Amino acid sequence: MSKQNVLKELGERIRNERKAQGFSQEGFAHVANLDRSYYGSIERGERNITFYTICEIAEKLNRDVAFFCQDIPPIKSGK
Repeated sequence: MSKQNVLKELGERIRNERKAQGFSQEGFAHVANLDRSYYGSIERGERNITFYTICEIAEKLNRDVAFFCQDIPPIKSGK
């Protein structure tokens, strides 16, 4: 899986859980203390976010980090 596809998959998982919990994108960005446009770019897979940010998002959604990361295939290097 490419780096971009990994980021898109992670963003999709975050978005799905946010929606399942009834948060709007703007509302959740506020709860997570993230800029709304930055948070939107995370959900679209446009940002290579830090592990710390993943942890913060997981905490605000009352999920373990593994919930978002499990079963994502490894990134294939171009080598």
